[in-house]
Amino acid sequence: MAADYGNLLDFTGKVIFVSGASRGIGEAVARAFAANGGEVVVSSRDAEACEKVAAAIRANGGKAHAKACHAGRMDDIEAAFAWIDDTFGRIDVLVNCGGTNPYYGPIGETPETAYDKTFDVNLKGPFYLSSAAVSRMKTAKSGAIVNVASINGLTPGHLQGVYSMTKAAMINMTKAFAREYGPDGIRVNAICPGLVETRMTQVFTENEAALREYTAQFPLRRAGQPADMVGGVLYLASDAAAYTTGTTLVMDGGHTA
Repeated sequence: MAADYGNLLDFTGKVIFVSGASRGIGEAVARAFAANGGEVVVSSRDAEACEKVAAAIRANGGKAHAKACHAGRMDDIEAAFAWIDDTFGRIDVLVNCGGTNPYYGPIGETPETAYDKTFDVNLKGPFYLSSAAVSRMKTAKSGAIVNVASINGLTPGHLQGVYSMTKAAMINMTKAFAREYGPDGIRVNAICPGLVETRMTQVFTENEAALREYTAQFPLRRAGQPADMVGGVLYLASDAAAYTTGTTLVMDGGHTA
């Protein structure tokens, strides 16, 4: 039987939950899934911001719902997935895009509050969101999870020690979930963005002269934009990546090269 190459990025009929979707990479990803036929759940801890993104998607002809969920709180995760069960009865794709980096400085001076927040949002949240998703995907014998890690998970970023630790753990978590749930038809992959201009990276991007000097080292000579990350996420979640699991896709403008 000949393969169908015409609809590899078609998400029609698929339910996609995107955490951290109220802005930045998550928002761009949510909009892209909807533009390719998916029914998207826009999620972050900010209900109003989620609804703004979902409304914009609907106004553009897409299908979107807003669901507030603080990824570091178990009660919120359980409530979000109970709502998914009641509303859709399934989940086909999970994108773990929520992230935070509240502390820039020497790793040995990291405040406990910053350490706890970074691990809660960057690792605990994605871990339990993934756990909730695979428990449902197993029933369908299919599903895809895409984790948004970072090149800092490959090599620690300067003065970003704890953040880098969480992203390294996320890469390993991706492989662990992929190995354990592959037999259930579930694929789990990650992307590793480099410097992408978002609110979280303003500390690096707000000085234009310094940014130009820094990005002059990159083969592509610029910082990334949230839209630059969309193709990798859609690919890994799609039928085009049907034989791809447990991998990380570096998307950094060639920085690590």
